[in-house]
Amino acid sequence: MESMLNKLKSTVTKVTADVTSAVMGNPVTREFDVGRHIASGGNGLTWKIFNGTKKSTKQEVAVFVFDKKLIDKYQKFEKDQIIDSLKRGVQQLTRLRHPRLLTVQHPLEESRDCLAFCTEPVCASLANVLGSWDNLPSPLPSDIKEYKLYDVETKYGLLQVSEGLSFLHSSVKMVHGNITPENIILNKSGAWKIMGFDFYIQSTNPSEQEPKFLCKEWDPNLPSLCLPNPEYLAPEYILSVSCETASDMYSLGAVMYAVFNKGKPIFEVNKQDIYKSFSRQLDQLSRLSSSTLQNIPEEVREHVKLLLNVAPAVRPDADQMTKIPFFDDVGAMTLQYFDSLFQRDNLQKSQFFKGLPKVLPKLPKRVIIQRILPCLTSEFVNPDMVPFVLPNVLLIAEECTKEEYIRLILPDLGPVFKQQEPIQILLIFLQKMDLLLTKTPPDEIKNSVLPMVYRALEAPSIQIQELCLNIIPTFANLIDYPSMKNSLIPRIKNACLQTSSLAVRVNSLVCLGKILEYLDKWFVLDDILPFLQQIPSKEPAVLMGILGIYKCTFTHKKLGITKEQLAGKVLPHLIPLSIENNLNLNQFNSFICVIKDMLNRLEAEHKTKLEQLHVMQEQQKSLDIANQMSVSEEGRSAGTNNQIDKVFNSTGTDLLTSGSDSKENELSSKQKKASLTLEEKQKLAKEQEQAQKLKSQQPLKPQATAITPPLKQTKDLTDTLIDNMSSLTSINKTKVASSNSFSSVPSMGIGMGFSSPVDSTKRNITNGLNTSMGFQTAGFGMGTGPTTQNFFGGPSATGTTKMNIVPTASMPNYSSMSATSAVAPLTQQNRPPDMSALDNLFGPQKPKVSMKQLAQQKSNQWVNQFIPPQGSPSASGSVLGPQMNMIGQPGFGIQGNPFFAPQNFAQPANTMTNSSSASNDLKDLFG
Repeated sequence: MESMLNKLKSTVTKVTADVTSAVMGNPVTREFDVGRHIASGGNGLTWKIFNGTKKSTKQEVAVFVFDKKLIDKYQKFEKDQIIDSLKRGVQQLTRLRHPRLLTVQHPLEESRDCLAFCTEPVCASLANVLGSWDNLPSPLPSDIKEYKLYDVETKYGLLQVSEGLSFLHSSVKMVHGNITPENIILNKSGAWKIMGFDFYIQSTNPSEQEPKFLCKEWDPNLPSLCLPNPEYLAPEYILSVSCETASDMYSLGAVMYAVFNKGKPIFEVNKQDIYKSFSRQLDQLSRLSSSTLQNIPEEVREHVKLLLNVAPAVRPDADQMTKIPFFDDVGAMTLQYFDSLFQRDNLQKSQFFKGLPKVLPKLPKRVIIQRILPCLTSEFVNPDMVPFVLPNVLLIAEECTKEEYIRLILPDLGPVFKQQEPIQILLIFLQKMDLLLTKTPPDEIKNSVLPMVYRALEAPSIQIQELCLNIIPTFANLIDYPSMKNSLIPRIKNACLQTSSLAVRVNSLVCLGKILEYLDKWFVLDDILPFLQQIPSKEPAVLMGILGIYKCTFTHKKLGITKEQLAGKVLPHLIPLSIENNLNLNQFNSFICVIKDMLNRLEAEHKTKLEQLHVMQEQQKSLDIANQMSVSEEGRSAGTNNQIDKVFNSTGTDLLTSGSDSKENELSSKQKKASLTLEEKQKLAKEQEQAQKLKSQQPLKPQATAITPPLKQTKDLTDTLIDNMSSLTSINKTKVASSNSFSSVPSMGIGMGFSSPVDSTKRNITNGLNTSMGFQTAGFGMGTGPTTQNFFGGPSATGTTKMNIVPTASMPNYSSMSATSAVAPLTQQNRPPDMSALDNLFGPQKPKVSMKQLAQQKSNQWVNQFIPPQGSPSASGSVLGPQMNMIGQPGFGIQGNPFFAPQNFAQPANTMTNSSSASNDLKDLFG
């Protein structure tokens, strides 16, 4: 099997090589390049058809070659007869010029090995299409093997043959004599053309009305190539040796029968006994049954029957056949109009092209591509016709594959892309831009398609600019990002800024708003939004366009505006625009709605950020404190006494001093220890003794029940304050020179409520005032030192230390040592302070007095000296500051302090009198 295939392959290769070598010796090859073997045609399919090109113009042609080796079996005189017959046919075809006849591009050339001539480009012969594959290349070309005639092609093809015969019969006064499928050629566009004039018969009286034709008697001794095909020959040729134009009409009827019966002729003729065969055929034709013609369409069946009639006078002539209803098909008429297009003027053409889009969907794709598309693209050379032709070409492009579009349509569109007149061309392209961008290769898009869009944006016509801006969003997703960013967007912005048309400006903003989603976030923030502030006009439509872009950017998931942009650029631009006088109520509401949304997001985002920072700071503090506590855990038992010693042994150092000052104070305290006098040592011993007594005391316990204001007797609190102040003054005068009871603790960073250092005397008086008035100074910020100490409960669990100084009822005379004694033993940790001492101050016998009532008295001016002015640095940490809690109840600030809420106190029974002694004492202390 394999050897047989190899033998067949070698035979085909040898034949092809022989044909090629035969052609190479022919003069035709001087002007034409011979290509691939594509088909066969002519009498007996003896002509091999090759595709080719003209060397000088690269014009496509078909090369017909007759290889003389095909007739090697004949005698020389027979060979000469065959050659003469073939030459006669080609020479007559060359002399005739008609759209329905095959057009000869180069006349017949003879060489030693072959005959050759060139024609218009050819697809195949009708016989090849109907299944006769003699003299074709092997393997068989797929375009011929799979070729299928559509109804519209069959109708129009037969109409074309009828028109060709009408030309021969009426104008040339000639009988073709051999109308067969072999002599009907389908050109590259699918048109049916007549060839094979080997046996034509010219009229003997061409000038007369009734032409006469002389017919030769059938000679069975001649080679078959010197005789017409008897299966399509009218009976009168054989039986009566006569012919006329009606004889060709019989042949046309036989061809129509073969077309509708897959190439099978109506009668098969025995060439050995041709007279007997034709006699039988004549008898069958006289009683032709309907079953014989059943495959022929009903609307043309009767006409075929008439064409096959025995009597020539009954047969319709060629002109009559062109007018039968069978050919009144929309598709066939459309194809016929295209073939006569060169005869029409521009007005007729424009009307035809306007109606063509309704017809194209009814036609097969191959017919459109083969027959209609070449005719349409040939009209591109006429600029006035391009606006009418271009919509049809683009409609065909939609039905083509990308490869077909690139091969068949794009080359012809290239020059049209560059045409700027008439302006309708640009409009049509813009409307079909999605098609162009989808099927055109990227390089051609950058070189031809997008430059056309740029020209439209820069066109002087406002209508073109508007249309372009309206269409751009429909194909923006198909434009590559660099072209969009670097070429398209800048032109849209320029169109918006430089135009004098409000419509163009508004459409520019709308266009930008629609294509934002295809842009990068940072490009929008850095390029688009700043551009909005450059727009000079303040018309409502423009302002709403600006608002739309802001809103789209703000709400889009991929884009969004940062809070920095909102606060720094967007809102400062939008808010003034919102109060433009041109805006109506609805437009103003739209502005306000967007502005509120932006403000809400700005607030939410920034608040979230601050909260997260706060949480992180607190977590960091907790980690630092935990690390510090773990480090100090080992020396806690000894450290407790050491810390107390530090507090009581430091001499007169402010608690708010920095770490560097603390080191210097430690050095100075060591020096003082070494050089203490006897009196100073005695005083230190007394202080240590009182500290031991303080340790031995029971811790204060807070009352579980809430303190209620007294209902009956009221007593002026001012007397108690003055008495305490007098005792304080006398005590502190004796204690000024002594060492301070509170030494500095740098590592603890205690904030005592005063923002600047004060002398120990003022501090003691302040402590005494707090004690007498019942303050609980719980707002002392202890900072984050290595150890965090609670003076009443040991180390604090929360990382903050509160200093609570609450004297008992048995301590009326309060001194600096009394403040020290008020510190609870550190060994008793985590025990709440006893608040029972406060009951003596706010019991039934001692009602509360409001600060407002105290302030009404002139003698109360001294109280203001303890209250820092509003906004001063010490306000946050003062004894009356917002961190102060009353009677152990947390959460009270200045607003919640009972001293500043008169409704919490009963009115005093009698007012306080002026006390000059208290004022004098204060003047002595504070100057």
